[in-house]
Amino acid sequence: MNQKSAKIAIIGCGRVSGHHCRSIMQTTGAELVAVCDLEIAKAQVYQDEFGAKAYSDYRRMLAAHPEINTVAIVTPSGMHHEHGLDIIENYRKNLIVEKPTFMRPSQLVHAYAAAARYGLQLFPVFQNRHNLAVQRVKQGLDSGELGRIRLVSVRVRWCRPQRYYDLAPWRGTFAMDGGCLTNQGVHHVDLMRYFGGEVARVCASMSTLGVEIEVEDTAVGSVSFSNGALGNLEVTTAARPIDYEASLSLVCENGLAQIGGIAVNELQVYTPDPSACVANSEDFSGNVYGHGHEQLYKEIVEFFRDDKPFSVSRDDALSTIRLLNSFYVADERGDWADVATAGDSQRLGRADEALANLYRTPA
Repeated sequence: MNQKSAKIAIIGCGRVSGHHCRSIMQTTGAELVAVCDLEIAKAQVYQDEFGAKAYSDYRRMLAAHPEINTVAIVTPSGMHHEHGLDIIENYRKNLIVEKPTFMRPSQLVHAYAAAARYGLQLFPVFQNRHNLAVQRVKQGLDSGELGRIRLVSVRVRWCRPQRYYDLAPWRGTFAMDGGCLTNQGVHHVDLMRYFGGEVARVCASMSTLGVEIEVEDTAVGSVSFSNGALGNLEVTTAARPIDYEASLSLVCENGLAQIGGIAVNELQVYTPDPSACVANSEDFSGNVYGHGHEQLYKEIVEFFRDDKPFSVSRDDALSTIRLLNSFYVADERGDWADVATAGDSQRLGRADEALANLYRTPA
């Protein structure tokens, strides 16, 4: 990229944005230039804490700071595509895109094609891949220590009561949020294929059991991997009264690996080498996001400084968003869905102009 540093702006100043700010501040070669939110008071909180200039209009922000080369999109999920395209096509900036990157595979393909036209890069955020426990299991798979995978199991049992969804109009909607699988479970969907490889087909059943919202708060699914392994998935935000676990286990020919904790941060079982568990577990009690965002920004700096490829490629991100949508497609059809051909869900990311207008910057 022929640039020595990442000069970053953030649009959307919710809770996770503060974690982005802190990670940028801790990364040599990364500079937080500005932050933006339609509610200027939210941006001013981060201006006061981190010294970045606060704006309520990202277009004014980008015009005022031409030195910005990368924009982190931390707006409601359903706005990622619209915001991202505007920033790529009209301001020629690289994008960091929080989960779930884009709601639909077609949106991801469109955004990457636009970026390619202008020689720009997209950096999807899948920070849990950088957890010590995740990396130790990945090492065991890649080296053959664990052997071939036979079964992958995901279990997320979290609590999101009605008051959580009532915090903002975008929450609990198919247009802007997605349900427990898209918002809370997407990292675990990603890790299923990060460990298990590409998925051939899925079936799923979804329900709304604990709150009054249009999206699912409980989803179960079965998975058939292309390599012959099987998988199962259980994700719910209907647990009460607190979050209990976010775990992933692998039954392999040479042993069992199980990652648990609040956010796949503890290596709980690793039978080929039980001593690996303590050394590869992290305490996320004060920070559910973990330390993966810091690694993300280090990779972005290395991309700019050293032309080092980012660890999540276009095809990698596309495979995860295709898999995510396939669960919804399977539920919509009431049948198995082939991941390669399922395409976009009818519900997830559907257009809602009235809702989108709440999160658009006025012209």
